[in-house]
Amino acid sequence: MTVYDTQGSDGRGDLVRGGGALFPASVVHVELFHDVQEDLFPEESHLIASAVGKRRREFITARSCAREALRRLGRPAVPVPRGPSGAPVWPTGVVGSITHCSGYRSAAVAESPRMASLGLDAEPNLPLPDGAILPLISSPSERHRLSELSAHRPEVWWERLLFSAKESVYKAWNPLVGRHLGFADAEVAFCDDGTFGTRITAFGAGTAGCFDGTWQLRDGILRTAVAVTCGGDGACQGHEPSTSSP
Repeated sequence: MTVYDTQGSDGRGDLVRGGGALFPASVVHVELFHDVQEDLFPEESHLIASAVGKRRREFITARSCAREALRRLGRPAVPVPRGPSGAPVWPTGVVGSITHCSGYRSAAVAESPRMASLGLDAEPNLPLPDGAILPLISSPSERHRLSELSAHRPEVWWERLLFSAKESVYKAWNPLVGRHLGFADAEVAFCDDGTFGTRITAFGAGTAGCFDGTWQLRDGILRTAVAVTCGGDGACQGHEPSTSSP
């Protein structure tokens, strides 16, 4: 199996735009651009028992990326099933995230509690499949900023990048807070240096917080990532915990 490690010497590969590595050095991030054949654990096999071929290939290859990432983290090969929310269930002491899109599968893992949560998402660098989607996932101020960015950097499909960034934010948010986050509950602002900031105002001021992330355009794939770190005192950097009950 050929696994592309984006945490190499400089993490850049044939990077088009968007800074260096997606994640801090403590995160193991691997990706594949082709599907592989690999046996699944029984806890995983039943999840795709009735899936069509395309979905099966996506699932198997993404789990293969996850196991390679765990191996590089010094962990044994174990099942990575799904929890009630549909998110991957990682072994004790590990946080992670999985993503796939056409021609691309990827996984990222890190040790906890040093890393509190990870969010990873990928999308093809193409327009959204339906123009009616953008108003559903963005605010007027976000659409204004996307228009400015598009004029400045037309090679990036910014509305697709916005969708991906909000997916990454949700993946990092949900394990920490344990509740749903809608597209309208997060305001994303991109920077040209491959970073973005997110302000979360859902559920009232008591749960307001922020997540910083990174983005890349490479090999025709838009990637976004969020890594929430915890210091020795257990405080999470970049996230203001809720003061109200979920």
